[in-house]
Amino acid sequence: MEKYLINPNQKIAEINKDIYGSFSEHLGRCIYEGLYVGEDSKIPNLNGMRKDVVKALKEMGLPVLRWPGGCFADEYHWKDGIGDKASRKKMINTHWGGVVEDNSFGTHEYFELCRQLGCDSYVNGNVGSGSVREMSEWVEYMTFDGVSSMAELREKYGSKAPWKLKYFGVGNENWGCGGNMDPEYYGCLFKRYNTYCRDYKAGEHIQRIACGPNGSDYHWTREVMDKVKHHANGIALHYYTVPTGNWNHKGSATDFDLNEYISTICKAYKMEELITNHLAVMDSINPQRWVKLVVDEWGTWYDVEPGTNPGFLYQQSTMRDAIVAALTLNIFNKHADRILMCNIAQTVNVLQSVILTDGKKMVKTPTYHVFKLFKEHQNNTLLGSYITTDMIKSKNDGNREFPQLIESASIDDNGVIYSTIANTSATKSAKIKCQIADRKVKSIKAEIITGECHEKNDFENTDNVKIEDFDGFRKLSDGFTATLPACSVVKFTVE
Repeated sequence: MEKYLINPNQKIAEINKDIYGSFSEHLGRCIYEGLYVGEDSKIPNLNGMRKDVVKALKEMGLPVLRWPGGCFADEYHWKDGIGDKASRKKMINTHWGGVVEDNSFGTHEYFELCRQLGCDSYVNGNVGSGSVREMSEWVEYMTFDGVSSMAELREKYGSKAPWKLKYFGVGNENWGCGGNMDPEYYGCLFKRYNTYCRDYKAGEHIQRIACGPNGSDYHWTREVMDKVKHHANGIALHYYTVPTGNWNHKGSATDFDLNEYISTICKAYKMEELITNHLAVMDSINPQRWVKLVVDEWGTWYDVEPGTNPGFLYQQSTMRDAIVAALTLNIFNKHADRILMCNIAQTVNVLQSVILTDGKKMVKTPTYHVFKLFKEHQNNTLLGSYITTDMIKSKNDGNREFPQLIESASIDDNGVIYSTIANTSATKSAKIKCQIADRKVKSIKAEIITGECHEKNDFENTDNVKIEDFDGFRKLSDGFTATLPACSVVKFTVE
């Protein structure tokens, strides 16, 4: 039986709700058909936004939404997406499928979506192909409440009041699709562009996010940190879980064997190593810790579903993805003292989506249910916790190991403790005994997401994987014992 210790006396840091953020790019059917269908659509909508999707995302507890990219951000010129929709400039989405982008979803539509969702905004600016003036005017257009040409233009197109912009990304993947830059060059460029992204309202600081590394590129982190230091609030790490490690053949989202399942979880667990090592590099440059880490692109990336546009990155989601989501969110929670925000890629119909749509149909993926299960952690205080666990070896990864059990625990303002545990083994259950220091347990309830690792939700079986009550535990005076099924995610609520 594994020992699980939770210490309510060890309060580490607040878990920023924005760790549970999402990413929406002009890519495939994420924006169009996924989030936005237009006012004239037969699909029920409010001001063009799908009612069913908005309702589901609100219930999931979505705290912040990143837009418009991604690679698309560095070819997006924001003035093409304002004004009369019939006369908006059309463009070719060169990164994603070569389709025509009609710019019917632009700045006003994005903030309307955020309003309906009740979430914060994270807008990514164009450094790769845009000018300093263009970026500066966009920030002014969005946030300035006064007399200026940009404020007047915003009012002309339907919004007299400015919006609140919480985060602004100064470029995206500038080591690659955002301009193929060297880190030293980008670091200097960041300072130049950032200088003209003004805070126009006293007391409302826009938190600036610098382009960070691709995976384990520690050189990028070191050189960019050396330049940006206190000029940035966060630096963005991107890391995708590719089961095969081969970007030309990433593997199927639904057809995989046990070794490939294990390799997927092993590669997902690398997030712990990346966060730890990048933070060490950041701290060596900036021991004052002015800059926090942002992980604004993460998740699984497989070959697209057969018969779909390769540039649309549409993939199914199984219990394997639920385990990836749960272990990753637990890792983020554990680093709450240094992580500012995270955004899973992506929200609807692209990569590790929380929602899939097909015309009027909508389905919540296993990943969706993990986010909903974990939402009580948002803005709670991370507690000190530790669990003993077996290690699982991945033959496909040189016998690299990862834990069978991965957990985190938090406490809310009322003293209620939430513990989330992922059993990453596809075949073995795990018995645990949890002890909570200096705590007399009054009541416990538990919920679970579980199933064979290939199980999924589709448009014919929408609730095959879902959150259910869990009774496989026994309350103790100072904790509980439990048997966690293979391939499961369990949340314990302790009062």
